[in-house]
Amino acid sequence: MESAPLFRLLGDEARLRLLRLLHADRLNVTELTSILGIAQSGVSRHLGLLKDAGLVEERRDAGFTYFRLSPAVTGGENGFGPLWPLLRAQFASAAATTAGRADDAALEEVRRVRKENFDEHGADAERRQIVPGRSWAAWARALGHLLPPLEIADLGCGEGYLTFEAARFAKRVVAVDRSEAALERAREAAKRRRLKNVEWKRGEIEKLPLKDASVDVALLSQALHHAAHPATALAEAVRIVRPGGRVLVLDLRSHEERWVRERLGDKRTERVVGKGIDRADVDFAKDVSICAIVVLLPVEKIGIP
Repeated sequence: MESAPLFRLLGDEARLRLLRLLHADRLNVTELTSILGIAQSGVSRHLGLLKDAGLVEERRDAGFTYFRLSPAVTGGENGFGPLWPLLRAQFASAAATTAGRADDAALEEVRRVRKENFDEHGADAERRQIVPGRSWAAWARALGHLLPPLEIADLGCGEGYLTFEAARFAKRVVAVDRSEAALERAREAAKRRRLKNVEWKRGEIEKLPLKDASVDVALLSQALHHAAHPATALAEAVRIVRPGGRVLVLDLRSHEERWVRERLGDKRTERVVGKGIDRADVDFAKDVSICAIVVLLPVEKIGIP
């Protein structure tokens, strides 16, 4: 390919992001779509152009089509000798940006999901196999059947992903979120699933529209770090739980990732970069009738929901 068309091709930011990811790992279209946050048709179009230019190669493996940066690029073959040092410098520069760190975090999440859904993902193709039901979701559903019929409040429920999972085993689920748009999408999804045991309420997690001691479990999953006043939100969670009940907090540990604030609206980092949720933030269960179960995740171990 001549220099002018090649550099025009590489003048697109999405294509540079795509190439950097394909240098880090081989990926399929679905994985790239989840990382880049652009439509699958757009990803496919970019891949087609890059493949035609010889920058990307395609290979089928275990029923999937994977793409990776062509070895000819990194090896300086087929006239790509002057290009690789430029791309390598651009990749290094991008890795230090907010968008680059977000892409890297999303790539790690893709790798985590691979490990959950594939048996020996790094093994030879003939040894690799998809194992139906081999996921944390399936494991959680199985354990749910061992629980008594509980009344659960999903606080900061968003579009209801965990609400639907809890509804599989719960007697009743009350799902609360501040966004009417998110609740409307969740209601439509609940109708499609024919769920009858979910009640949707609009409200703030710092001022819950629920009565005292009205549920057995209060769930705060990836919601607390969005609160302007986490202690208030936790106090509200304790208020609505019956004596002997549980408050379950699943959230991020303290971190210094600005992209979490910029892309996910983490209010804790709006005030002080480097603050997520600490143990001190959830040291609230002074009432011995309430048991707090706290799971804090390092931000680098998660992707973007």
